[in-house]
Amino acid sequence: MTVRPGAGDTPRTCDGGVARAFAFLGKRWNGMLLSSLAGGPAGFAELARALPGISESVLSDRLGELVRVGLVDRTVRQGPPLGVSYELTGPGAALLPVLDALGRWAHENLPAEVDAGRSAGC
Repeated sequence: MTVRPGAGDTPRTCDGGVARAFAFLGKRWNGMLLSSLAGGPAGFAELARALPGISESVLSDRLGELVRVGLVDRTVRQGPPLGVSYELTGPGAALLPVLDALGRWAHENLPAEVDAGRSAGC
């Protein structure tokens, strides 16, 4: 049986902001990188160790993207040795409660075998 909307019914749509957020945060590694930076600034190698399975080129691309949209700051420390660190900005830190809530929801509602390989090491 198919239910058709009546003449006065408004068709359902999704929220454009939610769609943009999931398009960005749903890109593999973006949300996990933000979550990894919750503990404070970190260098490239430290982030690579925190996310087993991410290649250096993908890590570099994702960090650049997070910097471009203003969620992460990149700071170059003059050496020797020269160093680069990444840290959440205000808007990036504002996402942490949302990411925490998503993580809690996943622990409580998703079976462990759902997408098991992707969260290895987290």
